[in-house]
Amino acid sequence: MTDPQAATDPQAPDPQAPTAPQAPADRPDTRPGPDDPYLIISSDCHAGLPTEEYRPYLEARFHRAFDTFLGERDARRAAATRLGIRNEAFAARWFQDHEEGLRGGWDPAQRLKELDGDGVAAEVVFPDADAVDSGTAAPFGVGLGLSGDQDPDLGMAGAQAHNRWLADFVSGHPERHCGVALLPVTADTGRVVAEIHRAKESGLGALMIPSMWVDKEPYHDRRYDPVWAAAAECAMPVLTHSGAAPRHEYGDHLGIYVSEVTWWPARPLWFLLWSGVFERHPGLRFGVAESGCWWLPNLLWFMDRLYLGAHGGKKLSPFAALKRPPHEYLDRQVFVCATNTKRRELAQRYEIGVDNILWGSDFPHPEGTWPDTRGWLTKTFHDIPVAETRRMLGLSAAEAFGFDTARLAPLARRIGPTPADLGQSADQPAVEASWARSREVGRHWLTDHDFPVLGAQ
Repeated sequence: MTDPQAATDPQAPDPQAPTAPQAPADRPDTRPGPDDPYLIISSDCHAGLPTEEYRPYLEARFHRAFDTFLGERDARRAAATRLGIRNEAFAARWFQDHEEGLRGGWDPAQRLKELDGDGVAAEVVFPDADAVDSGTAAPFGVGLGLSGDQDPDLGMAGAQAHNRWLADFVSGHPERHCGVALLPVTADTGRVVAEIHRAKESGLGALMIPSMWVDKEPYHDRRYDPVWAAAAECAMPVLTHSGAAPRHEYGDHLGIYVSEVTWWPARPLWFLLWSGVFERHPGLRFGVAESGCWWLPNLLWFMDRLYLGAHGGKKLSPFAALKRPPHEYLDRQVFVCATNTKRRELAQRYEIGVDNILWGSDFPHPEGTWPDTRGWLTKTFHDIPVAETRRMLGLSAAEAFGFDTARLAPLARRIGPTPADLGQSADQPAVEASWARSREVGRHWLTDHDFPVLGAQ
């Protein structure tokens, strides 16, 4: 039975929630003091080889197809220019101004230099270091363009090539990097499950699935249950990331693409939720990356109201696949890698759930905060309570992705910005008081009791 307190208090702990990794008892107490530097973990960064350099990581039988793929790059770039995706003047300036730092997309030593300069102690590493020319795309377009419409054999081959390289890339400093394995989940289930275990054994820590299944089975289909079970067993969060979209539908109208591009990676969330995937696999963690979190409050409000018996949902059959309201699954198993978190989103954090928001720098993409992350953080978090800032900038990501905060603490003390560096007031009681009403209201559709929460068991 649902705990009535959990139904009315969005911050109440869930007894079935996955336990966060704990430091061994013999470790020193690394809990930060109020003025200590922040332990910052970017939940959304990118790395990838220049595409032609993936050849050694690709099985030899795919080399001919890889040559064909490389030969078609000029056509793909021309299409991007035609759609207006590539701003020629901006691209030239970007590569010229950041030539050295951009090598951090594939050079481990340069990468650590850039992370340190940004004050970022650790990161979650997605594919595609180059978001301007697509010059670091994984073989056969399976990076951020990973989609259910790709050839199953080529898609898996390209994903495995990237995963092999990424495992090497993060192995030098595994405490600072969580590599995200590419997972063409719409392929043969046995091969997909095998790749999960292979990726785990190689040192990778999370899985990125396509945002779009296209003509394959949607994610509510039970054929994927072994995949979700394997991900939970391996403690590897499953994520979607913005990138894939039905671009063939947009013509030359770039505005249509950018209006929808964050919708596609969010869509699997409600497919997994309403079909009972989170109920059947309580150890599964799911995240949506680089899609902001501005869309979540209204969606959560709407889904909760349906489940809890609001007027518009009374005529519907019971949602038998769920045993608790949607917000409880969100708090137990879902997080949002809200890259470049905006002020508007932080104002809604008590509806979203402070612990559900994971900040990201998007390094080394130009739409991210690098190389001025400290300035971005000051503009965004200057009046946010320090305890909440610590959660959103790092501690929640550490729990979601299994980072060892004790190992990272000395580094954070050396490179991390302090609350004072971000312009945050030393008078934290006053800061807390300024947000008291918003925190009290929280998820207003629950705290206002505008429909029978406790009667909807």
